[in-house]
Amino acid sequence: MPKSPESSVLVMQFSKWPEEGRVKTRLMPALGASGALAAHVRLSLEVLDNLIASGFPIQFWWDRALDHAPEAAAPVLSKLDLAQITTGIQQGENLGQRMEAALAQVLENHDKALVVGSDCPSVDPDYVRQAVAELDMSDVVLGPSNDGGYVMIGARRVVAGMLDGVNWGTGSVLDQTCTRMAGLGLSVSLLPPRWDVDEPEDWQRFLNQSPG
Repeated sequence: MPKSPESSVLVMQFSKWPEEGRVKTRLMPALGASGALAAHVRLSLEVLDNLIASGFPIQFWWDRALDHAPEAAAPVLSKLDLAQITTGIQQGENLGQRMEAALAQVLENHDKALVVGSDCPSVDPDYVRQAVAELDMSDVVLGPSNDGGYVMIGARRVVAGMLDGVNWGTGSVLDQTCTRMAGLGLSVSLLPPRWDVDEPEDWQRFLNQSPG
């Protein structure tokens, strides 16, 4: 049987386990630790719904292995089980290493791989499809965020160390990534900018736009 176009793509959602005091810490001054935890879970589910709606196969990658899932993870685990979505564990000392390792692993068996964070509800299904289409023409696709980073990275080719030397969490993440890619001979496509949820005003923006 010929391979369908969808089967050559895998979209990964990166997420931290929902644990009070460890997630969405920049929302804590406004929402408190429990409120920030609830926001993280809601955002994770929103992103997951968007990725599922894209029509591509999905995997959900937790930030580390745990013997027992936190109680707050129950809604996410239930959704993953219902949608029959498999999970993985991120590997690496920083975000760049984790994304590069995940992309490389998936590209062993797929033509294209994408990573989306769980705080990026603006990554809607059409945006995912656009990113996949761009990978027909470029080695890497990035979805810029309004804070100088990016909400999505996709690749059809990985070069070792391609995300090294990036100052994660700063406003120069996108520029540093593009410079690094160019130096390694990787072609990059940039999608239209999107936004993620880091600060209280971002959370309010999400609430204003979310029907839930």
